[in-house]
Amino acid sequence: MIDIYPLLKDLITPPGLSGFESPVRQVIKNIWLPLCDEIETSRLGSLHALKRGTAPQPRPSLFLSAHMDEIGLMVTGIVDEFLRFTTIGGIDGRILIGQTVTVHAKTDIAGVIVPPPRQLLPPDLQPGSLPIQYMLIDTGFDRRQVKRLVNVGDRISFAQPPIEIADDILIGHPLDNRASLAAITLCFQTLKNRQLEWDVWAAATVQEEETLGGAITSGYQLRPSLAVVLDVTFGSSPGVASHKSFPLGKGITLGWGPTVHPTLFNEFKQLGERLEIPCTIEVMPRHSSTDADGLQVTREGIPTINIGIPLRYMHTPVEMVSLKDIERAGRLMAEFATQLEIDFMQKIKWDD
Repeated sequence: MIDIYPLLKDLITPPGLSGFESPVRQVIKNIWLPLCDEIETSRLGSLHALKRGTAPQPRPSLFLSAHMDEIGLMVTGIVDEFLRFTTIGGIDGRILIGQTVTVHAKTDIAGVIVPPPRQLLPPDLQPGSLPIQYMLIDTGFDRRQVKRLVNVGDRISFAQPPIEIADDILIGHPLDNRASLAAITLCFQTLKNRQLEWDVWAAATVQEEETLGGAITSGYQLRPSLAVVLDVTFGSSPGVASHKSFPLGKGITLGWGPTVHPTLFNEFKQLGERLEIPCTIEVMPRHSSTDADGLQVTREGIPTINIGIPLRYMHTPVEMVSLKDIERAGRLMAEFATQLEIDFMQKIKWDD
């Protein structure tokens, strides 16, 4: 069995900002190569790994999907020796001041996000939080060096190193959504020596934080029979409503709403009960805010389910996750893939 902590550390160390995922894609490819029969990269940059089934062709396929892109920043201007920036993906500006970052310029440059002195701000901005347009990145280089090394459009990633605390809790970035890629890796490690009737695809998709483009195009290209989208969900923390968040280390979630196919929901719920894997219903009355929203309506429609791994402090440099929940998600997907019979698609009826 793969040791999950070093696996996660390997997955969250390389940058992979939304639309610029090449560094992390190569790391994932190296991890998945020994676990699959075939691996390829889509035209948009998503990574597809195949575990072949044994049933006669044409056989159905199961698609296990998690996005590899992360939130981050981008250089928009250079003011003397300081950098102005904007966001890639949804970021709350309150968490930025004081964060260490890496500017991916002609060479990687360390920097820190700083505010101007409070007394130099317009009077209406002195109390309260500071808008991003007033923040700067200081690299310590002088104006000449910055002009030589940095260009507008260069990407910026957070530099918070991973920290293991408590018994099985990891802090780091971007656990949204590399935690899910770790679960898919554990799933494929389990399936490596199992005989499956169905083909099983693992996908590390691009651009979820901005466009959902990776999942939509991968679904169109591979045309799977069923899809499982794995992503993080909101972990319980002070001030967060209990009906909108889920405790760390107490199990995973199964989405329930128009994005989720009722048959798949029931199958996973019953399987979780048989395996004694705690699964909580996560209500999604409109959309899931994950790749499932795009994947479900690709081509003529792909029956899809969303599985969530609780994560605290989402879209910050200090996201927090339980390793137990990652293992549970990986095991549930592996057992579902193993028990799929060749005629399973005959059960797929939208009966809500």
